[in-house]
Amino acid sequence: MADGWALVVGASRGLGLGLAAELQHRGWNIVGTVRDAAGESRLRKIADNPGGEIRAEYLDINDDAQIAALRHRLEAIEFDLVFVNAGISPRGRSDAASATRDEASAVFMTNAVAPMRVARAFLDRVRDGPGMVAFMSSGLASVANKTDSYSELYSASKAALNSLSRSLAASLGRRRITVLAVAPGWVRTDMGGRGATLSVEESVRGIVDVLESRAGTGRHGFVDYRGRDVVW
Repeated sequence: MADGWALVVGASRGLGLGLAAELQHRGWNIVGTVRDAAGESRLRKIADNPGGEIRAEYLDINDDAQIAALRHRLEAIEFDLVFVNAGISPRGRSDAASATRDEASAVFMTNAVAPMRVARAFLDRVRDGPGMVAFMSSGLASVANKTDSYSELYSASKAALNSLSRSLAASLGRRRITVLAVAPGWVRTDMGGRGATLSVEESVRGIVDVLESRAGTGRHGFVDYRGRDVVW
């Protein structure tokens, strides 16, 4: 939506930065959250490109006080899109039996609970009708497609995010807001690795196509970057 406002949470690098760049290129105005000066510098470079406005804000999504402060600072903006991009893998073992309790807790908090807290903090600032709330999920979040033990904690945390997105959609009552969990594909980022099949640019172009095509439907779904439904 040209001239619309998007809040992109986690826009420092990788998919979040790419998403902000693609939206800005299409004429969206962007508030992108970053965690440090390096992330702010990368985000602000986008502002030199033709397109919408870019605004950088600092946020640690695991800090409730920072979420509340950001909500206050952005009080005057009505958003057409809130996109929460967050994801970490365990630093140690990736299975539930071997990871420490702190490692497991951090994965679920960052990948599922904190993104939902951010989304709910801004829910009343999302425009009814065309408005959308989206979360960066993963193909690994599909329980139906889970046939191996690869990265089980990460997979489970993203499945939890998907479940929470369904709860969010169910809580909207008469409000008409589209809610999506988006699987970006296997992307060449720090997490995806150099051997991944997609560039950031390829993934985010598809994601924004999906966002723009689904806006206004008021539907909830789990979709990939090509717009195909992913089984829950």
